[in-house]
Amino acid sequence: MSKISFEGIGEMVATFACGADVAAGQVVKVSADGTVDPCAAGNKICGVALSAEDGYAAVQLGGLVKVAVSGEGVAAGWCKLSADGSGGMKADSTAGTEYLVVRAESDSAVICL
Repeated sequence: MSKISFEGIGEMVATFACGADVAAGQVVKVSADGTVDPCAAGNKICGVALSAEDGYAAVQLGGLVKVAVSGEGVAAGWCKLSADGSGGMKADSTAGTEYLVVRAESDSAVICL
């Protein structure tokens, strides 16, 4: 367990309408005016759903946030990432968006949105 915490730094959250398949902790995309849905593999993300219930989601749009990661290639520093289609993110050197990864673990990373 790390003695360093990045929780809440620069956090910016907004409420969106969402479909029933949006779950807390997954990366989401804007799918319509004021609405988010889960990302498919390769999608660029708008943020991470912090909670989702009754057709609404609190989505973190900025700041440091912990996300699930899959595959290889996510390391501390600047990384190009996109959605992995399973609620997390993956390294994507061709179509990914560049994010600052401040902590990389085997199954998660803390990134700056």
